[in-house]
Amino acid sequence: MSRNAKINSLLLLVVAALAVLPLLLGLGDHKEEPFTGADAEAETAITELRPDYEPWFSPLYEPPSGEIESALFALQAALGAGVLAYYFGLRKGRRQGEARAAARATPDGTTTPAVTPSASSAKSAATAATAAMSVKPAAAPPGDE
Repeated sequence: MSRNAKINSLLLLVVAALAVLPLLLGLGDHKEEPFTGADAEAETAITELRPDYEPWFSPLYEPPSGEIESALFALQAALGAGVLAYYFGLRKGRRQGEARAAARATPDGTTTPAVTPSASSAKSAATAATAAMSVKPAAAPPGDE
């Protein structure tokens, strides 16, 4: 197992532990809603400290239920992950393309042609084939008629 694979396995194990340990240890059992988000926790703390507090503004859109709010949050997270994956994939592809171009470069700084035949050699082959098909039979020598 390579060093990177060991590090990735260890990180995956830590993430799994962070997700499972609060459930196993019973953290939040004394609360009505044990694992609410930070927004709900902040709202509770503010109302306990200053019951007369008025928010500065109201939300533009209030989802009708907590499930829809969670679904919209999950959609937002998925879109963000997709954008990040696209960006990192694009960077990796560009880096691989540059590496391939550098590998084809000759010592004098020019690049070697690709493995595929060039357009000029394909054109000359097509011209030769056309010329071979259009050859007319030679005229008979005089007197053989």
